[in-house]
Amino acid sequence: MFATTVKRALKKSKTLRYGVPMMVLIVGGSFGLREFSQIRYDAVKAKLDPEFEEKLRRNKVSLESEYEKIKDLAFDDWKNIRGPRPWEDPDLLQGRDPQIVKIKRT
Repeated sequence: MFATTVKRALKKSKTLRYGVPMMVLIVGGSFGLREFSQIRYDAVKAKLDPEFEEKLRRNKVSLESEYEKIKDLAFDDWKNIRGPRPWEDPDLLQGRDPQIVKIKRT
């Protein structure tokens, strides 16, 4: 008897039929998003391997040092070479002799 009255109430009330499931999705989605967001923050707090951290500290490469290396190079004499498509032979496309390349590979 109770089940029939609940079914009748669900059929008649649009709030129970549409509103309650919508609120359940909103509240449930909020909890789900909180869990996924927490993964991001936990990943940031994760520690690096001590050996890797030491290697990073020893490596003194900066943007300025790399700029100093390449600032005097001449970039006017470059040639634009298109990469091969999967069905093309890369040696023929780049102007290399395929016989010489075969000898080098063996």
